[in-house]
Amino acid sequence: MRRGLPRWLVALVAAVYVFLHLPILVLVVFSFNASKFSVEWTGFSLEWYRRLLERDDILHGLRASLIVGVAATLISTLLGTFIALGLARHKFRGRRVLEALLYVPIVTPEIVTGISLLAFFQWTFRWLGWHLGLHTVILAHVSFSIAYVAIVVAARLRTFDASLEEAAMDLGATEWRAFRRVTLPAISPGFIAAGLLALTISFDDYVITSLVAGVDSTTLPMVIYAMARRGANPSINAISALIVVIFGALILISERLREA
Repeated sequence: MRRGLPRWLVALVAAVYVFLHLPILVLVVFSFNASKFSVEWTGFSLEWYRRLLERDDILHGLRASLIVGVAATLISTLLGTFIALGLARHKFRGRRVLEALLYVPIVTPEIVTGISLLAFFQWTFRWLGWHLGLHTVILAHVSFSIAYVAIVVAARLRTFDASLEEAAMDLGATEWRAFRRVTLPAISPGFIAAGLLALTISFDDYVITSLVAGVDSTTLPMVIYAMARRGANPSINAISALIVVIFGALILISERLREA
């Protein structure tokens, strides 16, 4: 007979989850507050969501974030999947070192990554005559998203039975056809989940983006931070609530796909 968890452990876990998610719940609730101030509830209203469409800075930041997020996700998902395939299928000297290096962008503090990328861009662009802009933000996001994609796809490849691909080639399929018809469908939940994770991380980033962005490449997190610095604004609650709900759903979908 299986015994249930101790009550004290259940209470502790519940308390931790409340501590983690209660501030987010309060944020979402007060995004519907009719008052211009978040300290007291004066009634239900959708006014602050409607006003989001009237703010050019928010719309401009959203457009920039979507461009950066989609571009960085597509590039990092493609490159990260190739890296995972190369590391999983080939044995070579230094493979373990390369696998360990994938975790460096993840454990490195964002401020260090941002400063190093800024120094690299300034040194490189000085010779090319380029300037910081949306392209540098995309390159920066690709640099740290590739690691997440490669790790997630590599985990999926560990559960893939390589003998299925070998059987397809024994039956007459070319190596590319076997990969496209057997391997790719099998690992597709992994790279789709990795792509959703990369999109979430890219859209959410502020520290690195603020260091490598140009004058006209302000993303949505940078706009929100600037609004918060100027004081309490109910529109911040509304746009933050939308981000939490949308990307929270993407994370849940990513986890379902990763475990599929």
